[in-house]
Amino acid sequence: MTRPSPIGVITGTGVTEHFHLSKPKLVRTRFGKATVFTGEGERYLIIPRHGAAHKSPPHGINYRANIAAFEQLGVKEIIATSAVGSMNQGLKVGSIGLIEQFIDFTKRRQTTFFEEKVVHTDMTNPYSRRLNQEILAASKRVGVDVVSHLVYVCAEGPRFETAAEIKMYKILGGDVVGMTGVPEVVLANEKNLEYSSVVIATNWAAGMQPKVSHEEVLRVMRRSGKTVKRLIEATIAGMRGEG
Repeated sequence: MTRPSPIGVITGTGVTEHFHLSKPKLVRTRFGKATVFTGEGERYLIIPRHGAAHKSPPHGINYRANIAAFEQLGVKEIIATSAVGSMNQGLKVGSIGLIEQFIDFTKRRQTTFFEEKVVHTDMTNPYSRRLNQEILAASKRVGVDVVSHLVYVCAEGPRFETAAEIKMYKILGGDVVGMTGVPEVVLANEKNLEYSSVVIATNWAAGMQPKVSHEEVLRVMRRSGKTVKRLIEATIAGMRGEG
């Protein structure tokens, strides 16, 4: 019987610590090194986006190495998590969402694998509709509310956004704002890997509350991280025919 391809999970701020990271493997790629861990029951592989000790800032993450490492290990599908600020009144603080589109405002990142030849990757639907449906189906099985069809705005960071920037992002159609979704989703598409992004609203975006702080982000994630883990594991179980 053919063993199914491993599913990749990229954990973000406040989620990594809820997963049991075992059997670390250093994967060398032509874009650098990535440390990949084995998930519980060896049913999936995990890359902590900021590193296991959370030391890599959003603009300093080696996104290319992470995606290339997953590809080398045979991963075909990736479920990523991110903490975000909400600009959408329908996605309240502590709520979980699912991304459908993105708007890119990053500035200085290595955004492509194709530096030596001309390749134009289609980004009409950057997030896997099939994976999104798997996540939504799992959310119903485990009783987790998920707001879908969200537009993610990626800012450069590491600073938080200004109130004026958030006002602009809302006019452009953004629902949530974060610092890590791009180029990760782009690179996954360049490698023909299916990619979905589960986000957690940790705060209202700048100008929608008096102040934004990293402490607030961590405080909300301590409450929501376990729920996200349960959702991801239920999704993987369903994809494996176990749910």
